[in-house]
Amino acid sequence: MEKKPLRLGAAYHGNRMLHHAEHDLREMALGGMDLVLHMFSHTDWTRHKEVVRDMVSISAEAGLESWIDCWGLGGPPGEVSHFLAYYPDSHMILSDGTMDPVHVCYNSPDFRRFIREWIDAVQYLGVSTIFWDEPHMLSKIVDGKTVYSCACPRCRKLFEERYGRPMPEYADPEVDSFGTDSIVDFFRDVTGYSASRGMKNVVCVMLGTYGMSLEVVDRICSLPHMDNIGSDPYWVGAKKTNPELSVYQYVYEGTRENLRIAGQFQKDHNIWIQSWANPRGMEEDIIQAAEAAYDAGARTILSWSYYGGISNDYAAENAPLAWARTCEAFRRIREMERDRILAENRRKYMK
Repeated sequence: MEKKPLRLGAAYHGNRMLHHAEHDLREMALGGMDLVLHMFSHTDWTRHKEVVRDMVSISAEAGLESWIDCWGLGGPPGEVSHFLAYYPDSHMILSDGTMDPVHVCYNSPDFRRFIREWIDAVQYLGVSTIFWDEPHMLSKIVDGKTVYSCACPRCRKLFEERYGRPMPEYADPEVDSFGTDSIVDFFRDVTGYSASRGMKNVVCVMLGTYGMSLEVVDRICSLPHMDNIGSDPYWVGAKKTNPELSVYQYVYEGTRENLRIAGQFQKDHNIWIQSWANPRGMEEDIIQAAEAAYDAGARTILSWSYYGGISNDYAAENAPLAWARTCEAFRRIREMERDRILAENRRKYMK
């Protein structure tokens, strides 16, 4: 694939006051960033639509391209899904009969219609790129066996029609295949609709979570209207279980795997750097991670999130310092990219 220009950015959320947003977004642009990811939750849609539209305009004036995140529309990551209050039969159900209170079934026709209406609202905001945030299925291990989702009455009926038998209590290969088909069919539907409205589609997946095997990722990548495949090799949790973990190696290898998959399907990429929940005294890891992503070949690198996630309970313990290290890391990457381009030009033109 052709070499992509370097693009840097951050997720921006937790604020709907425009005078603060104008300051923050200009700070991001002056810090060398090109992209901002705005949240557009169900609450934003019903209470802040004009405000978010103005924030998109402010972003453009500052020189930032805006992406819009489907924040919590179908449940976490993000806010709780208000959609389920209107369509309670769309809850995701685990195979032991447990109703998940906040996640929506991918096979719900009402949810798919809801998402199409949301896409129309996104277009009204003046944004041309939708960010599909960490799709996944739920599961839990009971007595060494996998209790899985979704096993709502709708999914049970679809499964039995397809495989000629009732859904089993625990996961098996046909259950895994059905779950994969459900996720992929959902994205075929919604990305096809957004593409018909002239919009691009970006997805970020967390490899290794249930429902996000390489097979699922490959099939999502193969969808004709999924333009950009990303991942978030967040290291803080991994380092808690393995204190000797090399942050550089962890992010480098995760980025290389993402780029391999994206390159296989000739898609663009996005890599996320963890600037949230960073322990006090570990802020330097942000620089290690950002440079690892760059060294691995990533050219669209973003931070989750602005100012160390200070607007959330999961903020970095020293959010101002985490943000300072994020900005420093991105400046270093920008300088390395400039040096690389200059070196290429010198080799090409200087005799």
